[in-house]
Amino acid sequence: MRFIKMHGIGNDYIYLDCLTQPIPKDPPGLARRISDRHFGVGGDGLILILPSSQADFRMRMFNADGSEAQLCGNGVRCVAKYLHDEGYHAGERLRLETGAGIKELRLEVSAGLTRAVSVGMGRPILEPARIPVRLSGERIVDYPLPMNGQEMHVTCVSVGNPHCVVFVDDTATFPVAQVGPRIEHHPAFPERINVEFVQVLDRRTVRQRTWERGSGETLACGTGATAVCVASALTGRTERRITVKLLGGDLRLAWDEDDTLTMTGPAVEVFRGDWPEEPGEKASGAAA
Repeated sequence: MRFIKMHGIGNDYIYLDCLTQPIPKDPPGLARRISDRHFGVGGDGLILILPSSQADFRMRMFNADGSEAQLCGNGVRCVAKYLHDEGYHAGERLRLETGAGIKELRLEVSAGLTRAVSVGMGRPILEPARIPVRLSGERIVDYPLPMNGQEMHVTCVSVGNPHCVVFVDDTATFPVAQVGPRIEHHPAFPERINVEFVQVLDRRTVRQRTWERGSGETLACGTGATAVCVASALTGRTERRITVKLLGGDLRLAWDEDDTLTMTGPAVEVFRGDWPEEPGEKASGAAA
């Protein structure tokens, strides 16, 4: 089984071209094995590139623990790069079907290769029931979330998948590995939640660390950065156009006056290889 390892500012996934090879029979199990950083290829998860009846192409993504997620902003950009650079798609605009709907992408191409991709991330979802969040109120903005006898102020946003944004004084010293899983599994979040810890540097710049549900801390999270853009503006901490500095690099975010969100950042191929089929893991040509 041929695979491609790619990353968007350090948010790395293993990609399978299922346009030319069979779809794996057990994507969740494969995601767990191939994502292991000691015994597998290593990555934040697995992404399948598939045909679509609704858009130009389709992607499905699985976290490192095998759970399926709706969307990955960094993964979307890498899929677009692969499709363009491999000759599957000639134009610089592409429509990609995801678990969070169809996304419109614009590619920045130089010397025939994709260097960066802008992704239309749609409109933010702020209604608690649709995020989903079991908390009262029309919006969850700087909400005092009870946790271990204390309160942590959170802002919750969905951009196709659920995010909980927490503003902190210093992301470098904040105990992400301890607090992240507590919030991810908090009873207020019935589908678990991604958690962003954010330090505001100025009105146009923030620093972010992310605890991703199903993957743990990652170097970057594109949907998380998009949620941070919304949360930062909603709470009056920043403008609606910001640069988000993540451990793996920078993303540019914009929340326009028509309520739509745009994320722009790089996509990089790391290497390619072959993953051997294991007993009971033979690929299937059935539709995913």
